[in-house]
Amino acid sequence: MRQWLREIRKSQRYSQREVAEMAGISQSYFCFIEQGSKDVKVETAMKIAKALDFPWVRFYEDIQKRLEGANE
Repeated sequence: MRQWLREIRKSQRYSQREVAEMAGISQSYFCFIEQGSKDVKVETAMKIAKALDFPWVRFYEDIQKRLEGANE
């Protein structure tokens, strides 16, 4: 789960539906992204990040951490 994404969304008092609409994606897709079930394309990451005002590369920090953990 991308807990950090959920926390950002909730701190701004947005529903998943509202963020999805702002980013131009479906609510179900946003839900999968927030749960960590789906990888995020750069374009989509940028749209969500713009809607919630955070650096879009935050999505890829998760991937980097997973890769570093696999190499240990």
